[in-house]
Amino acid sequence: MESTSFQPTSGMELDSLEPTSCMEPESLEPTSCMEPDSLEPTSGMEPTSVDSLRVLYQSSDYIMVDKHWDIRIDSKMWYEKHTVQTQLRLRFPELADPATYYGFRFCHQLDYSTSGVLCVALNKAAAGRAYHCFKDRRATKAYLALVRGCVELEQMTLDFPIGKNTTEGRTHMMCVQTAEGCENPKPCQTQLTVLEYGSYDGDPATKVLLQPLTGRTHQLRVHCAAVGHPIVGDYTYSLGTDHAPYRMMLHAHLLHLPLEPRPLQAVAPDPFTPHTDPRWCPQLCLQTVEGAVETLLERRVEEKRREQEEKKKKQDEGERKKSRGRRKESEEERRMCQQWLSEWSGN
Repeated sequence: MESTSFQPTSGMELDSLEPTSCMEPESLEPTSCMEPDSLEPTSGMEPTSVDSLRVLYQSSDYIMVDKHWDIRIDSKMWYEKHTVQTQLRLRFPELADPATYYGFRFCHQLDYSTSGVLCVALNKAAAGRAYHCFKDRRATKAYLALVRGCVELEQMTLDFPIGKNTTEGRTHMMCVQTAEGCENPKPCQTQLTVLEYGSYDGDPATKVLLQPLTGRTHQLRVHCAAVGHPIVGDYTYSLGTDHAPYRMMLHAHLLHLPLEPRPLQAVAPDPFTPHTDPRWCPQLCLQTVEGAVETLLERRVEEKRREQEEKKKKQDEGERKKSRGRRKESEEERRMCQQWLSEWSGN
């Protein structure tokens, strides 16, 4: 399956986009879904509590947790009682480091309304190793999302710069380069893979796997909105119109850090299933979450192998150039020596 690179049309602005629909729900093979009026909240739809921390992995260097969709990572505000920071202090008081402001070193960020894998370092050295994985773009991240409408292309590379939105009333937002008031846009890429077509609360929706190849603020939310398929429940990038869902449907499903001597990896369970959220009704499956993630990881291994081969090739070429230079220098020295001996014997 080939990937298609998508570029926004000239002058495209986030607030001018509407979700597109490539097919009507009736054209898909229906599955057994409950009527919206008969739905009751499940455990995955309930707000968080300070003692509901879910740990995915723990070692002497790292803790990886499944962040809830209804909680901030940390906060300096006195009224923010529920944060991951507070949850960690409650569960692991003996691991809090008084030398840090929050007690724990968060290796990366997730938006308030984004759930999923969050990596926490338990010492300065571990934090440094994880930081370099993110900085050097060696970390592999995969997100699950429900987006509005039916995404026609099964695979897309969303490739357009993102910058700060300076428009009055939207300075808390980011925007694509072609939007009016976009400040300091930087290159940005996201790989999108369609998993399932269906409906959310009766409206067409698509379940996708998103792999950010760069790390910009709100990158996935902006890119999805920019192609006409905003994330379900994204209040900010729908300009306040998508307020009915109980959460924004964006979830950090996988995080892989190629640390030495052993890689660090965690998976947070998929929350976008009819069992967890009956309002999501899948009707056509193109590939499973597990299959898409396996393909992604295999692709990353292949990319790493090619990078190592290219690096070795350059090193070998450099050694050959040095060797040729040394041989040339030796030949020149030999010629000069012979010339000197000839001149000396002639005297």
